[in-house]
Amino acid sequence: MKKLPIGIQSFEKMRTHDFYYVDKTPFVAKLVEEGSGWYFLSRPRRFGKSLFLDTLRQAFLGKKELFEGLYLENNWDWERPILWCM
Repeated sequence: MKKLPIGIQSFEKMRTHDFYYVDKTPFVAKLVEEGSGWYFLSRPRRFGKSLFLDTLRQAFLGKKELFEGLYLENNWDWERPILWCM
């Protein structure tokens, strides 16, 4: 049985362990495609800001295996050079 990811901020941990995950990767693609400069993520506490940023980081690091079955698996340029990483 899958577990609820309470307090989990690591995209890699969410995908490699047996946690529920709602695919938010279309937002990663949209953010990168629109690419208009700076973004301010204004959300209440515990709304997944850190998890989203880690998801973005893993995409730019090119870890395609983490995105298997998700939107970005087939909608991301996995050969893209790393632009940044934390």
